[in-house]
Parts: sequence; C-alpha cells; structure tokens
Amino acid sequence: MNKVATAVQLRFNVRQSASLSAEIKDRLIRLAGKKMTEDGTLIIKAQRFRSQDKNRKDAIERLIELVRRAAVAPKPRRKTRPSPGAVERRLSDKKKRGQIKHRRRGVGYPEDP
Repeated sequence: MNKVATAVQLRFNVRQSASLSAEIKDRLIRLAGKKMTEDGTLIIKAQRFRSQDKNRKDAIERLIELVRRAAVAPKPRRKTRPSPGAVERRLSDKKKRGQIKHRRRGVGYPEDP
C-alpha cells in the first residue's frame, strides 16, 4: 500500500478564466459534469501514480485534454428523412410480421358446456 500522500487536486476556475471564450466555457462546464462545482471551479483529482510530480503532470494533461475537447465546436445536426424505399420495406415487413402473428392464433375456443 502506498503510505505517502501523493494524490494531487487541480482546481481551475472556469467561469473567471479570461483566456477562454464564453462558448468554450459553456462546453467545458457541460463536459466536466460532476467535476465542476456550483461556483464554476473544475476539480481534477489525480492519484494514478506513486509520484506526486507525475500525478501533477497527469492532472494538467487531463485539464488540457478537457479544454481541447471543449474547444472543438460540435457539428450541427442535419435533419434526415428515411428514403421512400426504406419506408416501404419497413411497412411491408410490419405487414408480414402481423400476418405471421395472425396465423398463429387458434381457430377458436369451444363454447362452455
């Protein structure tokens, strides 16, 4: 067991950062999830390595990676429609499946005596 306290906690105030644009801040807050406090501080805890220096570098690398991911603007979604052929195939498959289930039914139950 590691008896030396080597864990590192990196804190970065996203809301007060002058180097980030408003869009990047919003995306970073969304990406961070539970790592973000209510006042806008991002907390990254690093304890992967047995060396405090390595954990410090790991925390900084993870912060840089998060900011890089937030800097990439998401591609806008374009609405698409299924092709007429795909709609026809889906409906014909539904019709076939319904006929199979219909044929599976019994002829009927005899009347109670």
